[in-house]
Amino acid sequence: MSTPPTRTRWLALGVIATGMLMVILDGSIVTVAMPAIQADLGFSPTDLSWVVNAYLVPFGSLLLLAGRLGDLVGRRRLFLTGIAVFTAASLLAGVATTPGVLIAARFGQGVGSAMSASVSLGILVTLFVEPAERGRAIAVFSFTGAAGASIGSVLGGLLTDSLSWHWIFFINLPIGLAALAVALRVLPADRGLGLGAGADAIGAVLVTAGLVLGIFTVVKVDAYGWTSVRTLGSGALAAALLAGFVVRQATARHPLMPLRIFRSRAVSGANLVQVLMVAALFSFQILVALYLQRVRGYGAAATGLAMLPAATVIGAVSLGVSARLNRRFGERNVLVAGILLLIGMLGWLSRIPVHADYVTDLLPVMLLASGFGLALPALTALGMSGAGDDNAGLASGLFNTTQQLGMALGVAVLSTLAATRTDGLLGGGASEAVALTGGYRLAFTVGAGLLVAALLVTLTALRRPEQLRADPVERHAPAAAAHG
Repeated sequence: MSTPPTRTRWLALGVIATGMLMVILDGSIVTVAMPAIQADLGFSPTDLSWVVNAYLVPFGSLLLLAGRLGDLVGRRRLFLTGIAVFTAASLLAGVATTPGVLIAARFGQGVGSAMSASVSLGILVTLFVEPAERGRAIAVFSFTGAAGASIGSVLGGLLTDSLSWHWIFFINLPIGLAALAVALRVLPADRGLGLGAGADAIGAVLVTAGLVLGIFTVVKVDAYGWTSVRTLGSGALAAALLAGFVVRQATARHPLMPLRIFRSRAVSGANLVQVLMVAALFSFQILVALYLQRVRGYGAAATGLAMLPAATVIGAVSLGVSARLNRRFGERNVLVAGILLLIGMLGWLSRIPVHADYVTDLLPVMLLASGFGLALPALTALGMSGAGDDNAGLASGLFNTTQQLGMALGVAVLSTLAATRTDGLLGGGASEAVALTGGYRLAFTVGAGLLVAALLVTLTALRRPEQLRADPVERHAPAAAAHG
Protein backbone atom coordinates (compact mmCIF):
# COMPACT_ATOMS: atom_id res chain seq x y z
CA MET A 1 0.00 0.00 0.00
CA SER A 2 1.50 3.35 -1.04
CA THR A 3 1.75 6.06 1.61
CA PRO A 4 -0.90 8.78 1.12
CA PRO A 5 0.01 12.49 1.24
CA THR A 6 0.55 14.01 4.67
CA ARG A 7 -2.72 15.98 4.70
CA THR A 8 -4.70 12.91 3.72
CA ARG A 9 -3.06 10.81 6.40
CA TRP A 10 -3.89 13.30 9.15
CA LEU A 11 -7.47 13.59 7.91
CA ALA A 12 -7.63 9.80 8.01
CA LEU A 13 -6.35 9.89 11.59
CA GLY A 14 -9.10 12.38 12.43
CA VAL A 15 -11.69 9.97 11.07
CA ILE A 16 -10.20 7.01 12.96
CA ALA A 17 -10.04 9.01 16.21
CA THR A 18 -13.61 10.22 15.73
CA GLY A 19 -14.83 6.66 15.24
CA MET A 20 -12.97 5.52 18.33
CA LEU A 21 -14.27 8.47 20.34
CA MET A 22 -17.85 7.47 19.51
CA VAL A 23 -17.11 3.93 20.65
CA ILE A 24 -15.56 5.05 23.96
CA LEU A 25 -18.22 7.68 24.58
CA ASP A 26 -20.96 5.14 24.05
CA GLY A 27 -19.52 2.95 26.75
CA SER A 28 -19.64 5.74 29.36
CA ILE A 29 -22.25 8.24 28.22
CA VAL A 30 -25.11 6.01 29.38
CA THR A 31 -23.85 5.75 32.97
CA VAL A 32 -25.17 9.13 34.13
CA ALA A 33 -28.42 8.64 32.16
CA MET A 34 -29.30 5.26 33.70
CA PRO A 35 -31.78 6.60 36.29
CA ALA A 36 -33.65 8.56 33.59
CA ILE A 37 -33.72 5.53 31.25
CA GLN A 38 -35.03 3.31 34.04
CA ALA A 39 -37.80 5.75 34.97
CA ASP A 40 -38.86 6.36 31.36
CA LEU A 41 -38.83 2.81 29.98
CA GLY A 42 -39.71 0.90 33.14
CA PHE A 43 -36.56 -1.21 33.48
CA SER A 44 -36.40 -3.42 36.54
CA PRO A 45 -33.25 -2.95 38.68
CA THR A 46 -31.93 -6.31 37.44
CA ASP A 47 -32.61 -5.69 33.76
CA LEU A 48 -31.18 -2.16 33.84
CA SER A 49 -27.63 -3.54 33.82
CA TRP A 50 -28.28 -4.82 30.30
CA VAL A 51 -28.26 -1.26 28.98
CA VAL A 52 -24.50 -1.55 29.55
CA ASN A 53 -24.01 -5.31 29.16
CA ALA A 54 -25.83 -5.58 25.82
CA TYR A 55 -23.15 -3.28 24.43
CA LEU A 56 -20.20 -4.73 26.30
CA VAL A 57 -20.74 -8.41 25.46
CA PRO A 58 -20.71 -8.21 21.62
CA PHE A 59 -18.09 -5.45 21.61
CA GLY A 60 -15.58 -7.36 23.70
CA SER A 61 -16.35 -10.74 22.14
CA LEU A 62 -16.05 -9.81 18.47
CA LEU A 63 -12.94 -7.61 18.51
CA LEU A 64 -10.42 -10.37 17.87
CA LEU A 65 -12.44 -11.95 15.08
CA ALA A 66 -13.17 -8.58 13.51
CA GLY A 67 -9.52 -7.58 13.65
CA ARG A 68 -8.48 -10.67 11.72
CA LEU A 69 -11.31 -10.21 9.24
CA GLY A 70 -9.97 -6.72 8.62
CA ASP A 71 -6.62 -8.22 7.59
CA LEU A 72 -8.42 -10.66 5.28
CA VAL A 73 -11.15 -8.58 3.62
CA GLY A 74 -9.64 -5.10 4.01
CA ARG A 75 -9.44 -2.87 7.04
CA ARG A 76 -11.05 0.12 5.28
CA ARG A 77 -14.08 -1.94 4.30
CA LEU A 78 -14.58 -3.28 7.82
CA PHE A 79 -14.13 0.16 9.40
CA LEU A 80 -16.74 1.75 7.12
CA THR A 81 -19.19 -1.09 7.71
CA GLY A 82 -18.74 -0.83 11.46
CA ILE A 83 -19.39 2.93 11.52
CA ALA A 84 -22.54 2.43 9.40
CA VAL A 85 -23.86 -0.33 11.68
CA PHE A 86 -23.09 1.70 14.80
CA THR A 87 -24.83 4.81 13.44
CA ALA A 88 -27.95 2.90 12.40
CA ALA A 89 -28.13 1.18 15.80
CA SER A 90 -27.76 4.57 17.52
CA LEU A 91 -30.85 5.81 15.69
CA LEU A 92 -32.79 2.75 16.87
CA ALA A 93 -31.59 3.31 20.45
CA GLY A 94 -32.66 6.95 20.34
CA VAL A 95 -36.23 6.15 19.28
CA ALA A 96 -36.58 3.13 21.60
CA THR A 97 -39.80 3.09 23.64
CA THR A 98 -39.43 -0.33 25.30
CA PRO A 99 -36.59 -2.05 27.17
CA GLY A 100 -36.37 -4.81 24.52
CA VAL A 101 -35.83 -2.38 21.65
CA LEU A 102 -33.17 -0.45 23.55
CA ILE A 103 -31.29 -3.62 24.49
CA ALA A 104 -31.40 -4.85 20.87
CA ALA A 105 -30.12 -1.47 19.67
CA ARG A 106 -27.31 -1.53 22.22
CA PHE A 107 -26.32 -4.98 20.96
CA GLY A 108 -26.16 -3.57 17.41
CA GLN A 109 -24.01 -0.69 18.64
CA GLY A 110 -21.66 -3.21 20.22
CA VAL A 111 -21.32 -5.15 16.94
CA GLY A 112 -20.63 -1.98 14.94
CA SER A 113 -18.15 -0.76 17.54
CA ALA A 114 -16.24 -4.04 17.42
CA MET A 115 -15.94 -3.84 13.63
CA SER A 116 -14.63 -0.28 13.55
CA ALA A 117 -12.51 -0.31 16.72
CA SER A 118 -10.81 -3.61 15.91
CA VAL A 119 -9.04 -2.22 12.83
CA SER A 120 -8.49 1.39 13.91
CA LEU A 121 -4.97 0.90 15.26
CA GLY A 122 -4.18 -1.40 12.33
CA ILE A 123 -5.00 1.39 9.89
CA LEU A 124 -3.01 3.89 11.96
CA VAL A 125 0.24 1.93 12.10
CA THR A 126 0.20 1.30 8.35
CA LEU A 127 -0.46 4.99 7.61
CA PHE A 128 2.25 6.36 9.92
CA VAL A 129 5.52 4.48 9.58
CA GLU A 130 8.04 7.16 10.60
CA PRO A 131 8.64 6.80 14.40
CA ALA A 132 8.17 10.43 15.43
CA GLU A 133 5.09 10.87 13.28
CA ARG A 134 3.64 7.58 14.47
CA GLY A 135 4.22 8.68 18.07
CA ARG A 136 2.20 11.86 17.51
CA ALA A 137 -0.56 9.90 15.78
CA ILE A 138 -0.75 7.37 18.64
CA ALA A 139 -0.92 10.24 21.13
CA VAL A 140 -3.94 11.68 19.32
CA PHE A 141 -5.59 8.26 19.11
CA SER A 142 -4.87 7.47 22.75
CA PHE A 143 -6.46 10.73 23.84
CA THR A 144 -9.80 9.42 22.58
CA GLY A 145 -9.43 6.36 24.78
CA ALA A 146 -7.98 8.09 27.84
CA ALA A 147 -10.30 11.10 27.94
CA GLY A 148 -13.30 9.65 26.11
CA ALA A 149 -14.91 8.09 29.15
CA SER A 150 -14.64 11.34 31.14
CA ILE A 151 -15.98 13.35 28.20
CA GLY A 152 -18.84 10.84 27.98
CA SER A 153 -19.79 11.50 31.59
CA VAL A 154 -19.81 15.27 30.98
CA LEU A 155 -21.74 15.06 27.73
CA GLY A 156 -24.18 12.45 29.01
CA GLY A 157 -25.04 14.58 32.03
CA LEU A 158 -25.56 17.75 30.01
CA LEU A 159 -27.69 16.09 27.33
CA THR A 160 -29.82 14.18 29.84
CA ASP A 161 -30.55 17.23 31.97
CA SER A 162 -31.02 19.76 29.16
CA LEU A 163 -32.82 17.60 26.57
CA SER A 164 -33.50 13.94 27.37
CA TRP A 165 -31.67 10.62 27.54
CA HIS A 166 -32.65 9.94 23.91
CA TRP A 167 -30.10 12.54 22.80
CA ILE A 168 -27.15 10.59 24.17
CA PHE A 169 -27.80 8.30 21.18
CA PHE A 170 -29.07 10.84 18.64
CA ILE A 171 -25.81 12.78 18.92
CA ASN A 172 -24.06 9.86 17.22
CA LEU A 173 -26.03 10.37 13.99
CA PRO A 174 -24.41 13.56 12.61
CA ILE A 175 -20.99 12.44 13.87
CA GLY A 176 -21.30 8.99 12.31
CA LEU A 177 -22.57 10.31 8.96
CA ALA A 178 -19.82 12.92 8.79
CA ALA A 179 -17.19 10.31 9.65
CA LEU A 180 -18.47 8.04 6.88
CA ALA A 181 -18.42 10.85 4.31
CA VAL A 182 -14.83 11.83 5.12
CA ALA A 183 -13.62 8.25 5.51
CA LEU A 184 -14.80 7.33 2.02
CA ARG A 185 -12.48 10.03 0.65
CA VAL A 186 -9.38 9.76 2.82
CA LEU A 187 -8.97 6.18 4.07
CA PRO A 188 -6.60 4.32 1.74
CA ALA A 189 -8.00 1.31 -0.06
CA ASP A 190 -6.55 -2.05 0.93
CA ARG A 191 -7.50 -5.34 -0.67
CA GLY A 192 -6.72 -7.57 2.28
CA LEU A 193 -5.06 -10.96 2.15
CA GLY A 194 -8.21 -12.78 1.06
CA LEU A 195 -10.29 -15.21 3.09
CA GLY A 196 -8.16 -18.11 1.89
CA ALA A 197 -5.17 -16.69 3.77
CA GLY A 198 -6.64 -17.26 7.19
CA ALA A 199 -10.33 -18.13 7.18
CA ASP A 200 -10.22 -20.51 10.14
CA ALA A 201 -13.94 -21.07 10.66
CA ILE A 202 -13.47 -23.52 13.56
CA GLY A 203 -11.12 -21.13 15.34
CA ALA A 204 -13.56 -18.25 14.77
CA VAL A 205 -16.41 -20.21 16.37
CA LEU A 206 -14.26 -21.27 19.34
CA VAL A 207 -12.87 -17.83 20.16
CA THR A 208 -16.12 -15.96 19.62
CA ALA A 209 -18.15 -18.43 21.68
CA GLY A 210 -15.50 -18.49 24.40
CA LEU A 211 -15.30 -14.70 24.65
CA VAL A 212 -19.09 -14.23 24.55
CA LEU A 213 -19.59 -16.77 27.32
CA GLY A 214 -16.61 -15.50 29.33
CA ILE A 215 -17.63 -11.84 29.23
CA PHE A 216 -21.27 -12.76 29.89
CA THR A 217 -20.15 -14.77 32.94
CA VAL A 218 -18.08 -11.89 34.27
CA VAL A 219 -20.71 -9.19 33.85
CA LYS A 220 -23.34 -11.35 35.60
CA VAL A 221 -21.18 -12.13 38.64
CA ASP A 222 -22.91 -9.38 40.60
CA ALA A 223 -26.23 -11.18 40.13
CA TYR A 224 -25.14 -14.78 40.84
CA GLY A 225 -21.93 -14.50 42.87
CA TRP A 226 -18.44 -15.87 42.21
CA THR A 227 -19.01 -19.31 43.72
CA SER A 228 -22.45 -20.10 42.28
CA VAL A 229 -22.89 -23.19 40.11
CA ARG A 230 -23.93 -20.97 37.21
CA THR A 231 -20.82 -18.78 37.41
CA LEU A 232 -18.38 -21.66 37.89
CA GLY A 233 -19.98 -23.78 35.18
CA SER A 234 -20.14 -21.10 32.51
CA GLY A 235 -16.66 -19.89 33.45
CA ALA A 236 -15.24 -23.39 33.07
CA LEU A 237 -16.93 -23.83 29.70
CA ALA A 238 -15.61 -20.46 28.49
CA ALA A 239 -12.09 -21.43 29.58
CA ALA A 240 -12.39 -24.76 27.76
CA LEU A 241 -13.53 -23.05 24.56
CA LEU A 242 -10.65 -20.57 24.69
CA ALA A 243 -8.15 -23.35 25.44
CA GLY A 244 -9.52 -25.21 22.42
CA PHE A 245 -8.98 -22.07 20.37
CA VAL A 246 -5.32 -21.87 21.41
CA VAL A 247 -4.79 -25.54 20.51
CA ARG A 248 -6.50 -24.95 17.18
CA GLN A 249 -4.24 -21.95 16.41
CA ALA A 250 -1.15 -24.04 17.09
CA THR A 251 -2.22 -26.76 14.64
CA ALA A 252 -4.36 -25.06 11.96
CA ARG A 253 -2.91 -24.56 8.49
CA HIS A 254 -4.40 -21.05 8.29
CA PRO A 255 -4.87 -19.90 11.92
CA LEU A 256 -7.17 -17.02 12.75
CA MET A 257 -4.59 -15.72 15.24
CA PRO A 258 -1.05 -16.89 14.48
CA LEU A 259 0.51 -17.49 17.89
CA ARG A 260 3.81 -16.03 16.68
CA ILE A 261 2.40 -12.59 17.56
CA PHE A 262 3.10 -13.41 21.21
CA ARG A 263 6.83 -13.87 20.52
CA SER A 264 7.14 -10.13 21.06
CA ARG A 265 7.52 -9.46 24.77
CA ALA A 266 6.33 -5.92 24.08
CA VAL A 267 3.04 -7.18 22.65
CA SER A 268 2.47 -9.84 25.32
CA GLY A 269 3.53 -7.63 28.22
CA ALA A 270 1.58 -4.59 27.03
CA ASN A 271 -1.63 -6.59 26.69
CA LEU A 272 -1.25 -8.04 30.20
CA VAL A 273 -0.55 -4.59 31.65
CA GLN A 274 -3.62 -3.27 29.86
CA VAL A 275 -5.93 -5.89 31.40
CA LEU A 276 -4.74 -4.97 34.90
CA MET A 277 -4.73 -1.22 34.30
CA VAL A 278 -8.17 -1.00 32.67
CA ALA A 279 -9.70 -3.26 35.34
CA ALA A 280 -8.33 -0.97 38.03
CA LEU A 281 -9.39 2.26 36.36
CA PHE A 282 -13.01 1.17 36.04
CA SER A 283 -13.20 2.28 39.68
CA PHE A 284 -12.33 5.82 38.63
CA GLN A 285 -14.47 6.12 35.51
CA ILE A 286 -17.65 4.64 37.00
CA LEU A 287 -17.46 4.51 40.79
CA VAL A 288 -16.43 8.15 41.22
CA ALA A 289 -19.53 9.15 39.24
CA LEU A 290 -21.68 6.88 41.41
CA TYR A 291 -20.12 8.33 44.58
CA LEU A 292 -20.87 11.88 43.43
CA GLN A 293 -24.50 11.05 42.66
CA ARG A 294 -25.42 8.56 45.37
CA VAL A 295 -23.38 9.92 48.29
CA ARG A 296 -22.86 13.60 47.54
CA GLY A 297 -26.22 14.11 45.77
CA TYR A 298 -24.89 15.56 42.51
CA GLY A 299 -27.18 15.65 39.49
CA ALA A 300 -26.23 14.26 36.07
CA ALA A 301 -24.89 17.56 34.71
CA ALA A 302 -23.04 18.42 37.93
CA THR A 303 -21.40 14.99 37.93
CA GLY A 304 -20.22 15.49 34.38
CA LEU A 305 -18.81 18.92 35.14
CA ALA A 306 -17.06 17.58 38.25
CA MET A 307 -15.26 15.06 36.01
CA LEU A 308 -14.30 17.72 33.43
CA PRO A 309 -10.88 18.58 34.94
CA ALA A 310 -9.84 14.94 34.51
CA ALA A 311 -10.70 15.02 30.79
CA THR A 312 -8.86 18.35 30.45
CA VAL A 313 -5.59 17.22 32.01
CA ILE A 314 -5.70 13.89 30.18
CA GLY A 315 -6.07 15.72 26.88
CA ALA A 316 -3.33 18.21 27.68
CA VAL A 317 -0.85 15.47 28.58
CA SER A 318 -1.68 12.94 25.85
CA LEU A 319 -1.87 15.52 23.06
CA GLY A 320 0.71 17.96 24.35
CA VAL A 321 3.67 16.08 25.76
CA SER A 322 3.28 12.29 25.62
CA ALA A 323 4.79 11.79 22.16
CA ARG A 324 7.85 13.90 23.02
CA LEU A 325 8.32 12.10 26.33
CA ASN A 326 8.07 8.71 24.63
CA ARG A 327 10.76 9.68 22.13
CA ARG A 328 13.07 11.12 24.77
CA PHE A 329 12.70 8.63 27.62
CA GLY A 330 11.20 5.55 25.94
CA GLU A 331 7.69 4.14 26.16
CA ARG A 332 8.51 1.84 29.09
CA ASN A 333 9.73 4.66 31.34
CA VAL A 334 6.79 6.90 30.46
CA LEU A 335 4.40 4.02 31.15
CA VAL A 336 5.97 3.56 34.60
CA ALA A 337 5.53 7.27 35.37
CA GLY A 338 1.90 7.18 34.27
CA ILE A 339 1.08 4.13 36.37
CA LEU A 340 2.70 5.73 39.44
CA LEU A 341 0.44 8.78 39.07
CA LEU A 342 -2.60 6.52 38.73
CA ILE A 343 -1.62 4.55 41.84
CA GLY A 344 -1.52 7.87 43.68
CA MET A 345 -4.96 8.75 42.28
CA LEU A 346 -6.66 5.56 43.51
CA GLY A 347 -4.69 5.65 46.76
CA TRP A 348 -6.10 9.12 47.40
CA LEU A 349 -9.62 7.91 46.62
CA SER A 350 -9.24 4.96 49.01
CA ARG A 351 -9.49 7.51 51.85
CA ILE A 352 -12.38 9.55 50.44
CA PRO A 353 -14.65 10.83 53.26
CA VAL A 354 -18.43 10.71 53.25
CA HIS A 355 -18.71 14.50 53.19
CA ALA A 356 -15.92 15.17 50.73
CA ASP A 357 -14.99 18.70 49.77
CA TYR A 358 -14.55 18.96 46.02
CA VAL A 359 -11.49 21.26 46.05
CA THR A 360 -9.48 19.43 48.69
CA ASP A 361 -10.69 15.83 48.32
CA LEU A 362 -11.65 15.39 44.66
CA LEU A 363 -9.86 17.99 42.54
CA PRO A 364 -6.40 16.48 43.30
CA VAL A 365 -7.79 13.13 42.09
CA MET A 366 -8.88 14.72 38.81
CA LEU A 367 -5.41 16.21 38.33
CA LEU A 368 -3.64 12.91 39.06
CA ALA A 369 -5.75 11.44 36.24
CA SER A 370 -3.09 12.97 33.98
CA GLY A 371 -1.43 9.57 34.41
CA PHE A 372 -3.95 8.30 31.83
CA GLY A 373 -2.45 10.71 29.32
CA LEU A 374 1.04 9.35 29.94
CA ALA A 375 0.28 5.64 30.28
CA LEU A 376 -2.14 5.02 27.42
CA PRO A 377 -0.08 6.36 24.48
CA ALA A 378 3.01 4.53 25.76
CA LEU A 379 1.07 1.31 26.28
CA THR A 380 -0.51 1.57 22.83
CA ALA A 381 2.88 2.06 21.18
CA LEU A 382 4.24 -1.01 22.98
CA GLY A 383 1.17 -3.10 22.17
CA MET A 384 1.42 -2.31 18.44
CA SER A 385 5.23 -2.39 18.23
CA GLY A 386 5.32 -5.81 16.58
CA ALA A 387 2.61 -5.19 13.97
CA GLY A 388 3.31 -5.22 10.25
CA ASP A 389 1.10 -4.88 7.19
CA ASP A 390 0.04 -8.53 7.29
CA ASN A 391 -1.12 -8.61 10.92
CA ALA A 392 -1.86 -5.02 11.94
CA GLY A 393 -5.59 -5.74 12.17
CA LEU A 394 -4.95 -8.78 14.34
CA ALA A 395 -2.66 -6.84 16.69
CA SER A 396 -5.21 -4.01 16.85
CA GLY A 397 -8.06 -6.43 17.56
CA LEU A 398 -6.02 -8.19 20.25
CA PHE A 399 -5.11 -4.91 21.96
CA ASN A 400 -8.73 -3.74 21.97
CA THR A 401 -9.91 -7.17 23.16
CA THR A 402 -7.68 -7.09 26.23
CA GLN A 403 -8.97 -3.57 26.92
CA GLN A 404 -12.56 -4.83 26.95
CA LEU A 405 -11.65 -7.90 29.01
CA GLY A 406 -10.05 -5.60 31.57
CA MET A 407 -13.17 -3.45 31.64
CA ALA A 408 -15.41 -6.50 32.10
CA LEU A 409 -13.21 -7.78 34.94
CA GLY A 410 -13.22 -4.35 36.56
CA VAL A 411 -17.01 -4.18 36.38
CA ALA A 412 -17.39 -7.64 37.90
CA VAL A 413 -14.68 -7.61 40.55
CA LEU A 414 -14.77 -4.05 41.83
CA SER A 415 -18.53 -3.51 41.68
CA THR A 416 -19.11 -6.85 43.44
CA LEU A 417 -16.60 -6.01 46.18
CA ALA A 418 -18.13 -2.57 46.65
CA ALA A 419 -21.66 -3.96 46.84
CA THR A 420 -20.67 -6.70 49.28
CA ARG A 421 -18.89 -4.24 51.56
CA THR A 422 -21.83 -1.84 51.40
CA ASP A 423 -24.31 -4.60 52.32
CA GLY A 424 -22.13 -5.63 55.25
CA LEU A 425 -21.96 -2.07 56.59
CA LEU A 426 -25.70 -1.60 56.17
CA GLY A 427 -26.27 -4.83 58.08
CA GLY A 428 -24.10 -3.46 60.87
CA GLY A 429 -26.29 -0.38 61.22
CA ALA A 430 -24.33 2.15 59.16
CA SER A 431 -26.17 4.87 57.26
CA GLU A 432 -26.56 4.52 53.52
CA ALA A 433 -23.99 7.22 52.78
CA VAL A 434 -21.43 5.68 55.12
CA ALA A 435 -22.05 2.18 53.74
CA LEU A 436 -21.78 3.29 50.11
CA THR A 437 -18.58 5.21 50.81
CA GLY A 438 -17.09 2.19 52.57
CA GLY A 439 -17.85 0.03 49.55
CA TYR A 440 -16.30 2.51 47.15
CA ARG A 441 -13.19 2.85 49.32
CA LEU A 442 -12.64 -0.90 49.18
CA ALA A 443 -12.98 -0.89 45.38
CA PHE A 444 -10.50 2.00 45.09
CA THR A 445 -8.03 0.15 47.33
CA VAL A 446 -8.25 -3.04 45.27
CA GLY A 447 -7.92 -0.97 42.09
CA ALA A 448 -4.70 0.54 43.44
CA GLY A 449 -3.45 -3.00 44.09
CA LEU A 450 -4.16 -3.98 40.48
CA LEU A 451 -2.14 -0.97 39.33
CA VAL A 452 0.76 -2.06 41.52
CA ALA A 453 0.58 -5.44 39.77
CA ALA A 454 0.60 -3.65 36.40
CA LEU A 455 3.67 -1.71 37.50
CA LEU A 456 5.49 -4.92 38.46
CA VAL A 457 4.68 -6.50 35.08
CA THR A 458 5.97 -3.38 33.32
CA LEU A 459 9.24 -3.44 35.27
CA THR A 460 9.87 -7.17 34.85
CA ALA A 461 8.27 -8.28 31.58
CA LEU A 462 8.87 -5.26 29.37
CA ARG A 463 12.44 -4.65 28.35
CA ARG A 464 13.87 -1.27 27.61
CA PRO A 465 12.71 0.41 24.37
CA GLU A 466 15.94 -0.10 22.47
CA GLN A 467 15.73 -3.85 23.18
CA LEU A 468 12.04 -3.98 22.33
CA ARG A 469 12.62 -2.66 18.85
CA ALA A 470 15.18 -5.37 18.21
CA ASP A 471 12.70 -8.13 19.01
CA PRO A 472 9.51 -7.52 17.01
CA VAL A 473 7.14 -9.98 15.47
CA GLU A 474 8.40 -10.63 11.94
CA ARG A 475 6.98 -7.74 9.97
CA HIS A 476 7.43 -8.96 6.44
CA ALA A 477 7.30 -12.72 6.69
CA PRO A 478 6.29 -14.58 3.55
CA ALA A 479 2.61 -15.37 3.32
CA ALA A 480 3.14 -19.07 3.90
CA ALA A 481 5.05 -18.43 7.11
CA ALA A 482 2.66 -15.74 8.26
CA HIS A 483 -0.49 -17.76 7.86
CA GLY A 484 0.35 -21.38 7.90
